[in-house]
Formats: sequence, structure tokens, C-alpha cells
Amino acid sequence: MLRKLIIVFFVILSSSSLFAQNKVLDKPWIKENTPTRRVVPYTHVREADVMWHRRIWRTIDMREKINHPLYYPITPIQDRKSLFDVLKEGILEGTITAYSDDAGDEFTVQLTKAEAKNKMGFWKETKQYDDFGEEILGAADSTYEEYGSIDIVEYRLKEDWFFDRERSIMDVRIIGLAPALNIVDPNTGESKGKALLFWVYFPEARYVFANYDVFNRQNEAEKRTYEDIFWKRMFNSYITKRSNVYDRSNKDYLKGLDLILESDNIKEDMFNMEHDMWHF
Repeated sequence: MLRKLIIVFFVILSSSSLFAQNKVLDKPWIKENTPTRRVVPYTHVREADVMWHRRIWRTIDMREKINHPLYYPITPIQDRKSLFDVLKEGILEGTITAYSDDAGDEFTVQLTKAEAKNKMGFWKETKQYDDFGEEILGAADSTYEEYGSIDIVEYRLKEDWFFDRERSIMDVRIIGLAPALNIVDPNTGESKGKALLFWVYFPEARYVFANYDVFNRQNEAEKRTYEDIFWKRMFNSYITKRSNVYDRSNKDYLKGLDLILESDNIKEDMFNMEHDMWHF
């Protein structure tokens, strides 16, 4: 009985404080679970227990329907943000560290907040004209425009797959995450390829991802976070590179359909490796 009274008092107090701040409770209940969620720590792994290890690089294509929860909403709403908006907010707040892509994916060059902000947008020049319609040379105005979620077409993952003999499982740990946008020629409108903005160290970003909801198509009451999406591997991707002696990616020596086939071959090799670890 006392517990029920405490809960009712808490709801009344919270509701009165919301009305006092001129805010409206947009649900019949107060959202408490996700904002206070804690990250599940990784299981400790000893180097001596790692029987097999392979580093893999993947690409998550935002055009695939299963990946849409990472892409939408384009514009942040009250209870949800896209993955890029979460990254951008975390970097500008200082809870997530951005690393320069110029140094590759080794996380060796940290970006300041100002440098990271420049990476997340571009400077656009607007020509100025006089009263007669003639262009005023040297009088163009420069305005900064931020990239939005709509501009992000891919995410790159850097992850480690390994077999832990202590637990007798094949495990995976995501190490890095990088958003990529499509570079379009302003004159022709043709795509000039993809460009990475920055890398983030995924184990650090997990603490931010755990507090942001992702849309669940089956049941909105069963909220998932970005941490859940990556932890449960609820996305689709294709492999673009695996660790090799030449340190080259698949596209450096393959084209077209061969790229897709090579990605499937790598997946099959990893499956066979895990299967061969067991003896029946």
C-alpha cells in the first residue's frame, strides 16, 4: 500500500512539475527506462583464450529497409533521433570523441569540437549582385550549412571476430563506427563517391547509444536503443575488407558482382572456422 502511494505521489509531482514548466506529457506514462539505462559490460577476454581472430570491415547501407531505424527520423522528434543526430549531439557535448579519418581508422588523431563541427558541415558561397544584375567580384557571402541525417548514406564498421575457448563461443566486438555521405558534383549532379566524416570509438559511444530509443515496428512498448541494435546485430551489412598481408580492401582488386561474392566467401569462411572449432 505504501509503495502504491509513493508511486502515485511521484506521478503527481512529476506531472505538476511538467505543467509548471509549460510542458505537456506526450504519453500516458513518464518515460523512465531508457534515459536511465546502463551499458551491459563486455565479458573479459584473456589473450591466451583467443584461439582464432580476424578483423573485419563492414558497410551498412541506409537504403536497406532493415537499416531504416538507424536512418530515421530525418528531423529529430521528441522521443527519437537518428543515429547521426545522436553522434553529432554527443560529439558537440563532449560525451563522444571524434577521430580524424585522415589518419585512417586507427584512432590516433583526435578532433576538437570545432574541427569535428567543420567536418559535419560545409561552407556555401552565395554570389552577390548589384542593382544592374552584375556579379560583384569578391563580394560572395559564405554561410555554414550542417549535414543532416538525410545526407548520410552509409555507416562503416570496424570489428573484431574471435573464438573464445574459455566460453566456447565465436564472439564479436565493434571497435569503430564512421558515417559516410555521398559526394555529388554541383555542376553535373553525378555522384563522385562516398566520403567518411570521422571515426568514433564504439566502446565509448555505447554509453550514449544506450539512452536513445529506436523505433520498433512490432511493438512500440518494447523499446530498443541503438546499443541494442548493435549488440543484437539487428542490421544488415556487407563485408568490404578483412585483415590481410597487403592491407587492401576488396574493391582494390575486385569489381562488380565479384565484390558481393567475395563478401559472401568471407562470411562462409568465418562460419566454417567456427564450425571446425567443435569436435563431434
